[in-house]
Amino acid sequence: MKPSVLLSAVDLHKTFKISTHTRSTRVLTALDHVSLQLATGETLGIAGESGCGKSTLAKVMAGLLAPDSGNVLYKGTNLNQIGKEDWKVFRRKTQMIFQDPFSSLNPRMRVGDSMAEPLKIAGLSVHQQRSELGRIMTAVGLPTDVADRFPDEFSGGQRQRIGIARALAAAPDILIADEPVSSLDISIQAQIINILLQMKTEFSLSMMIVSHNLLVLRHICDRIIIMYLGAVVESGPASEVFSRCRHPYTEALIAAIPGFQTSTEAKNKLLQDDLPSALSIPFGCRFHPRCRHAIERCRQEVPESEEHAHGHSAACHLSSHLYG
Repeated sequence: MKPSVLLSAVDLHKTFKISTHTRSTRVLTALDHVSLQLATGETLGIAGESGCGKSTLAKVMAGLLAPDSGNVLYKGTNLNQIGKEDWKVFRRKTQMIFQDPFSSLNPRMRVGDSMAEPLKIAGLSVHQQRSELGRIMTAVGLPTDVADRFPDEFSGGQRQRIGIARALAAAPDILIADEPVSSLDISIQAQIINILLQMKTEFSLSMMIVSHNLLVLRHICDRIIIMYLGAVVESGPASEVFSRCRHPYTEALIAAIPGFQTSTEAKNKLLQDDLPSALSIPFGCRFHPRCRHAIERCRQEVPESEEHAHGHSAACHLSSHLYG
């Protein structure tokens, strides 16, 4: 049976007004008509270079930012049409883990008090709070005595475990993680990834993982979405995206992974220029200034997303020609 859609985005558009040194205001396009679906029990990866809109998308999906247009739907219900109580339910059921585990914790609050806030809101007694916190901290590999200490007493990896525990205390359906391991040492990253995988099973979670590290997403995700300058350029099953990508940008990202391809193959596919500014998105295909395959049509016409295999689509005029 096909899993139900738990969280979805429909044609999201989000901009920010940026003040320049000349005191004029310019518009930065962070999300440009983005649509996606997160199924029950699924882990969805969002990938792309820094500045492509990944973190903005995560915050909009979590209800922390409002889109300029488009809709976010939770279990089929538009968040723009729900009441105050239903909004509270959504915010409790959709929890977010941030890139910097220190800045997301109140430095003046003991971590036990910080983690217990969702339990207090849920009306649990003090005894029930302690019992539930003990269970969650054990699950993420934290000793129970950490509850009486402050965030600055812990390492980055420990603080990220605390952030995961705090999110789980709300008994969420959905966990949205924004670069959950990028600020951690390599030796700690695998531990946090394994905790997320374990928690997905133990707590029956659906997850959205934002990362520029494609190898991390390949390891933990069922599907991957590739973003470029605020738009989705490719999406599909993780194994399919890696074994048979359908967009030159995805190809370049994979080629940049150390040791994933031979040096000769990778060298010809690597991106040569920096990501253009989201203040001035190129006309036509937004990737064409960096694409070695670009033709005149790419400079003039925005490509539509086209499905090439079941659940695997790409927005590229040349996708069928390049990849068969």
